[in-house]
Amino acid sequence: MRQTARFLLLVFAFTVPWEYSLDLGEPLGNMARIAGLLVLLAALPAVFQAGRLRTPGALQVLTLALFLWFCCSYFWTVDPGATLIRIRAYFQEMMVVWLAWEFVDTPAELRNLLRGTVAGSWVLAILTLAAFRSPEALAAGQIRFAAYGQDPNDMARFLDLAFPLAALLFECDRRWPVRLLGLGYLPIGLIAVLLTASREGFLAALIALAGSGVILAHHHPRRVLAAVFALPPVAAGLWFAIPAGTLDRLGTIPEQLRSGDLNQRLNIWSAGWRAFTHAPLFGSGVGAFVTAADLAPIDTAHNTALSLVVSGGLVALTLFSLLAALAAFSAIRGQGPLRVALLTALLVWAVTTFVATVEENRTTWLLLATIAVAGRLADEDREPLCGRFSTPAPAIGDASQSCGGVAHDVTL
Repeated sequence: MRQTARFLLLVFAFTVPWEYSLDLGEPLGNMARIAGLLVLLAALPAVFQAGRLRTPGALQVLTLALFLWFCCSYFWTVDPGATLIRIRAYFQEMMVVWLAWEFVDTPAELRNLLRGTVAGSWVLAILTLAAFRSPEALAAGQIRFAAYGQDPNDMARFLDLAFPLAALLFECDRRWPVRLLGLGYLPIGLIAVLLTASREGFLAALIALAGSGVILAHHHPRRVLAAVFALPPVAAGLWFAIPAGTLDRLGTIPEQLRSGDLNQRLNIWSAGWRAFTHAPLFGSGVGAFVTAADLAPIDTAHNTALSLVVSGGLVALTLFSLLAALAAFSAIRGQGPLRVALLTALLVWAVTTFVATVEENRTTWLLLATIAVAGRLADEDREPLCGRFSTPAPAIGDASQSCGGVAHDVTL
């Protein structure tokens, strides 16, 4: 059963980037939700069959504490219906923190999880290119493009997070299909991000690509020279491939920063701040931001910290901040390209928290889960982890690939 749960976890990681592009409606929902429930159905009997449960780490404990606090907010929420819906959603999103911790046992399995994430990001990028070339988009003269069912800003963020992971796979895998999966994603993902015309997504992409460049240049200084010579033709190709209106929108980034309005987000943030002052400690109830701030139903906080303090008060913000700090500490415990990749992804994620409500996305919890597992593997036995994520990578099938650390278990 553990092998089944482990395989379904990889399927889940694969579906997360493009989850909203295939929604079967209630009661099934989107593909990531279906895959997540299948993982849970396989995980529970696997744990009981083994008779043990891996001792949770600090990040898992804090995630549980945050979820329980969200559940408690139902007793004082200003919108009980929205809170119940959000509690159910948070359970489905946060459970991956435990699932990955329990079923990813070795560095090889961690790398499989990264492969699944990057492969899913490939699907998202391809769906975006398909939307760009669709007859409907061409006829309407669109300047923003996104995969079906996706929000352009959210989608750009999902694509950005995969850049350093893709560079890591290219750098540390000896199999050419996997290396092509990683290297090929960099241009395809960049084109897809540009097509979204997401200004925050573009700025985050610059950070992600800078980190990816550090990974690719690791022990390979000639790649830096090759990249310098490749930049002009690549830029020219993008100039002709991307619609002028899309590039014009991206060109308004300096103007948006100077005006300080950030596409009318200041009005939303002002309303959110007023809602926070009415319930600063406990909040107004998870999922109740729109009601508490008296905004339109389609609005969101567009800021993670504000969303948390309005929904769960300073208690929720403190717990979430501790989660982010623990994730950074876990990422630092890695070495070489793995450390750079995880820290870059975490930095991209942190930057996007200022303009998006990232705590509501599965990508956030999958990233935190991946980082937590990498930190645990580094503590258990650093050599296998460094061997699996080093340059050059060890031969496939080498006995040294498996993690030599011993997990601490709790008997059920």
